[in-house]
Amino acid sequence: MHRSAPRLSRILACAAVPVMLVVAGCSSDSDEAKGSGSSTSPSVKKTEPTVEPAKFATLPDACGSIGKKTIEDLVPKTKTKSGTPGKSSDTAVRGGCSWNGLDDNGVKGSQYRWLDVGFTRFDSDQSLGSGAKRATEEYTKQVSKAQATEGAKKASAKPAEDIGEQATSVTYSLTKSKEDFEYATIVARTGNVVVSVTYNGAGFAGAKTPSAADILKGARKAAAEAVAAVGADKPTASPSGEASSSAKPSAKASSSAKATSKATSKTTAKATAKS
Repeated sequence: MHRSAPRLSRILACAAVPVMLVVAGCSSDSDEAKGSGSSTSPSVKKTEPTVEPAKFATLPDACGSIGKKTIEDLVPKTKTKSGTPGKSSDTAVRGGCSWNGLDDNGVKGSQYRWLDVGFTRFDSDQSLGSGAKRATEEYTKQVSKAQATEGAKKASAKPAEDIGEQATSVTYSLTKSKEDFEYATIVARTGNVVVSVTYNGAGFAGAKTPSAADILKGARKAAAEAVAAVGADKPTASPSGEASSSAKPSAKASSSAKATSKATSKTTAKATAKS
């Protein structure tokens, strides 16, 4: 009996070894799983969505954005037909131009007109938003500013259809130097650019004040031309990626090739006749 006791202890010890190994193996796999899970979580990074690129990179020449014929019609006897450019430290971001004139008809009175156009462009910014979004915010501010003109009477704001991507017309009357003026401001947005056109007029020395409808009509015409001028000089890309203007040289080259072909045919015919 005394001899069997040590033997039994040895058997139990050997039997316990595989169990310990299995437990150790499971514990090791569990630790690795935990380790692999904790190592991957820090590598997951949140990526911010990329803002939409700005549609227009430049602005048109403000004084050339409205046609000469339109200027003659809206501002008779204008002092400077080419317009007076506004001051800007960066013409790629902000620009403006104005015209004014007095059509003096002597005892019949005089008609005064004033026209102003302004452009504001916004770039896309990761922290501030897309150029279009920023331009929309500026558009809203300018409409509100026009509506809040000090001393304005009979102010009215309405959507201006068919001008840019969105536009609003603000009309009102204003008395200055004892004269009654009619005003119309068109604020429009196209892409990342805000266009603002203000047109006003008054009758002096007994002349009749222009109608609000005529002033609004003139403002709409000028605004439509100013909006169309945005990006008008931007070259359009063909499917091959080349500027569409490259089609003209190819046409000339084709004409040249035809002329060369005709000359070659005539030379060949003469040589054949001689032989």
